[in-house]
Amino acid sequence: MPIKIPSTLPAFDVLTQEGVMVMSQSGAARQDIRALKIGILNLMPKKIQTETQFARLIGATPLQIELTLIRMSEHKSKTTSQAHIGAHYEPFQAIKDQKFDGLIITGAPIEHLPFEDVSYWDELCEIMDWTQTNVHSTFGVCWGGMAMAYHFHNVQKHMMDHKSFGCYPQENKAPASPYLRGFSDNFVIPVSRWTEMNEAEMSATGKLETLIGSDDVGPCLVQDKSHRALYIFNHFEYDSDTLKQEYDRDIAAGTPINVPMNYYPNDDPSQPPENRWRSHAHLLYSNWISEIYLTTPYDMMKIGQQATDWRG
Repeated sequence: MPIKIPSTLPAFDVLTQEGVMVMSQSGAARQDIRALKIGILNLMPKKIQTETQFARLIGATPLQIELTLIRMSEHKSKTTSQAHIGAHYEPFQAIKDQKFDGLIITGAPIEHLPFEDVSYWDELCEIMDWTQTNVHSTFGVCWGGMAMAYHFHNVQKHMMDHKSFGCYPQENKAPASPYLRGFSDNFVIPVSRWTEMNEAEMSATGKLETLIGSDDVGPCLVQDKSHRALYIFNHFEYDSDTLKQEYDRDIAAGTPINVPMNYYPNDDPSQPPENRWRSHAHLLYSNWISEIYLTTPYDMMKIGQQATDWRG
């Protein structure tokens, strides 16, 4: 089954050309099926690029997905047209009475700020608390995952003296996890951040389990069973050229930046970058969607109250 998104959303044409199954609202209405309702709280400045990246991953399953794009209620984007946001995004305050099978909270380029100094922190805390009653499974990405770990467990992010930038080897630390079904023992994932989470501090909570990690850049994927959540601090959703865009931007601006590690063939920026994470990206998000399907209540009003798991 396809992902259901408005035909006017730029991702509709992009994903159609890539062969991803997409369906308009009118087409989906003809199917007698309970679609999984997935929301994306998009905190990134390049909203169109980000919504397309995540729609590509969550739309690559046999299940019908109904996608809702969500924004902070008062925060106004400076880099995406208000026409696009007005046409395709719902402010959180307008949808907070709804229930969702899944919610993705994206990253945001504000990692240098203390959490409490973020202009929309109070509303984000409201959203994170709201997930406990209105969302079956939440996926916090990069800064979004760090914010959730801090809010629920008081685990702080730490500034590094250098930017982790490139494709870093990762270790599958929990091969029996349903979220890592089909994963290799080792693989790479794009990383682009100035902050890190400390695994010892997370383990000390007794609530957070590292599923994927790296000796070089620390925890990558963490499960928080107590809050029905996953936190990923790196970027499986990145396009092949996303790190290149960041690198080229900094070079053009004269900002000191290293060539992204393990990204270009022979570390030569004149050559096209190689995508060596795409298959694992699809695996992770497909596994997440599958786990939602297997455990979410059929009656959406029971989300946040009970889970139905076929495994018993």
